[in-house]
Amino acid sequence: MGKFSLYKIPLRGLSDGIHEFEYKLSNEFFKLVADADADLQKGKVEVKLLVNRKSNMFELNFALAGEVFVPCDRCLDDVIIEVASDNKLIVKFGKEYSEESDEIVIIPEDDGEINIAWFLYEFVSLSIPMKHVHPPGKCNKMMSSKLNKHKAVSVEDDDDSDDSDMDEDIAVDDVDAEVSDPRWNKLKDLNIEE
Repeated sequence: MGKFSLYKIPLRGLSDGIHEFEYKLSNEFFKLVADADADLQKGKVEVKLLVNRKSNMFELNFALAGEVFVPCDRCLDDVIIEVASDNKLIVKFGKEYSEESDEIVIIPEDDGEINIAWFLYEFVSLSIPMKHVHPPGKCNKMMSSKLNKHKAVSVEDDDDSDDSDMDEDIAVDDVDAEVSDPRWNKLKDLNIEE
């Protein structure tokens, strides 16, 4: 991780007390850290890090805020997602590197430093909501029309309705009427009473 030397924190050299660090994560950072096929490739995120040293234990408190660009789930054009999170990491010295839990990391005492680049990427990634779509009416019109053309069940223009309402618009009976799997026909004849 030589290209991430900016993100190395020399913990052994820090005196007891609180130390402040600031980072600006740009498109270059995300491209370097992420796999080529990862959704998160671009963004602008500011990070404030407070490191509190208590003898041989370090408490790292991260505050991240900014925006990232990820593909829209509907049209695949980039959509801007606001991200903000507060994360905590406990770092201790030991014989070899290990991650005890999501919040506790052991680093070799001989090294005496930790590279936080991957942790920053993870914190940003985890603050992105599962569903990322453009606001209604903002999706790529050409892609939306192609998507609607190939749907098994037609739905009114997705861009004009809220995505959470989309699931309600497609009733189970509508799906059964459109697509019927003959393997399930025998079950329709069963009469189950409570």
